[in-house]
Amino acid sequence: MKIFKLNSIIGALSIMALVGCGDDFLDRAPISQQNSNNFYKTAADMNNALTAVYGSLQYGGQYYSSLHVIGDLRSDNTEITNPNAGADLQAVDNFTNVAVNSISSSTWNAHYQGIQSANIVIEKIAPVSMDQNLKARYTAEAKFLRALMYFNLVRIYGEVPLVLEVINNPQDGYSYGRNPVAEIYATIVADLEEAVASLPYTYGTADIGRATKAAALGLLGKVHLTLKNHQQAIQVLEELVSNAGTAKLQLLPEYGSLFGAANRNNAESIFEVQFKSGVAGEGSPFSNQFAPIGSGRAVVSVGNPLGQNIPTANMVAAYEEGDLRKAVSLETSYVLNGNTVKHNYVTKYLGTPAANLDSDNNWIVLRYADVLLMYAEALNELGYVADGPAFGYLNQVRERAGLLPKSAMNPESGLSVPDQAAFRLAIEQERRVELAFEGHRWFDLIRTERAVAVLGNLGMQTHMRLFPIPQSQIDINPNKITQNPGY
Repeated sequence: MKIFKLNSIIGALSIMALVGCGDDFLDRAPISQQNSNNFYKTAADMNNALTAVYGSLQYGGQYYSSLHVIGDLRSDNTEITNPNAGADLQAVDNFTNVAVNSISSSTWNAHYQGIQSANIVIEKIAPVSMDQNLKARYTAEAKFLRALMYFNLVRIYGEVPLVLEVINNPQDGYSYGRNPVAEIYATIVADLEEAVASLPYTYGTADIGRATKAAALGLLGKVHLTLKNHQQAIQVLEELVSNAGTAKLQLLPEYGSLFGAANRNNAESIFEVQFKSGVAGEGSPFSNQFAPIGSGRAVVSVGNPLGQNIPTANMVAAYEEGDLRKAVSLETSYVLNGNTVKHNYVTKYLGTPAANLDSDNNWIVLRYADVLLMYAEALNELGYVADGPAFGYLNQVRERAGLLPKSAMNPESGLSVPDQAAFRLAIEQERRVELAFEGHRWFDLIRTERAVAVLGNLGMQTHMRLFPIPQSQIDINPNKITQNPGY
């Protein structure tokens, strides 16, 4: 399992996570820290270093585990129904997590290790003699990945250390305190704007999985939406939607065609974290993680069912009658030894692992339906227009799900969205069911300032919009790192 237990930002930033590459972009092999300063001589060396940055997304504190724990388990989408699934996970679910919870520390450390790897590429590539367009592209890929990791960190913790250079001496890490949120977002926007300028919309087959211009535009649109820069969000997302053909993006006709190992990197997917079973440490855990404890081989035929990310009854009830997405996304029972067991579980990531926690399922970070719904949200925030363009983008997603379109005035059908406030709730609902179990719900509720209203009855309080800073960070650097209020 790719869980890196580092005690501090200093440790995380001083550990080098370099990897090599074999026949293609995703093959990986370790390279020693000792040789790192003399390693960066050629374009191939920089490609190896860049591959390390992509590889960091697989860490336990990133998309292997933490981001679905935070994105869905923290919300009303999923829950822990069996305490054997993990006390720290249950604490996140119940809003009782504290500063020593392993989720906070693993998330913090894994992201800073990835940021260190990104900074290595950005810094070391400058003197390398190589094609200038390729150099610009590699730099842009590293900046996209750094922006993605900082976007996660700032949304989870608020103020965090802004580290934009390689830390070679661990002692230098003690000089970093928590930077203002505005400074972090300014860096994220700058990195993404550079990425937009230098990345292509598409790659050849050997480079599938790398960040594209579409990925940079989509993430930049989400950043502006989070910052409530609605005009900027519209401009960025409109550029992406207008160039969907160039980017070879589309809303797939069938929702079920989005998920599963056979559908990786499909025409609706914009950016995915790549996993590969059968290669030591490269497989994804989701099939096993999301299968109910006690289900034996009824849900997943290989490995241990871990009982994480179990859909709540509220989530099951959130789907409208006839919504085709429900059967793709979850089940409410399984048959074990001839007996039907009533138990909710996620089905989007089901497959047959090569071994325990070792599947080919990727994690989709951004896809075209997400972009359409963000675009509709931003248009509505700039000004509600009855049956205007925002309705069109919302209804594209609904119609793919087999549902009737919503309109400004249709009171008999229950599909009426008569004003801006109602449209906000319509978008919230559509994002919940369209993107269920993909790690978005918590961040959506925080962005729209609806988290306390929706989750207050589950134990959420206002200060819990941010997670606690890991106690280990405070202990090792108390003059620079302070705790978030309320913890």
